[in-house]
Amino acid sequence: MNKKETDHLNKQENTQLDEPAEEMTVTLDLDDGTSVNCAIVTILTVRDQDYIVLLPLEEDGENKDGVVWFYRYRENENDPNEEPVLEYIENDEEYEIVADAFDEYLDNVEFDEFMEEE
Repeated sequence: MNKKETDHLNKQENTQLDEPAEEMTVTLDLDDGTSVNCAIVTILTVRDQDYIVLLPLEEDGENKDGVVWFYRYRENENDPNEEPVLEYIENDEEYEIVADAFDEYLDNVEFDEFMEEE
């Protein structure tokens, strides 16, 4: 994914309210004019900066390759009705730090799920 400009969070909606875990989704308008529906995996805070982890979904609502996208995430604290802003991460070092934080997040989620099973 080689977008260089800021993406805006265009639409946020709940899907299938009857599911046990409610999935939040957003629609991103990409630089090439296409739109991609993405599931919000989590929002991480790394070094006092928020990052959002998105799982791009295919037309059938699935993601078969497991690829996730990381973006800087910013909300206007003074106006909660303003849409959050997503910013492309261009710096490789910053991207790696976020990827490592996400890996740690996944490890913790897996551990928590394991503990719940016992």
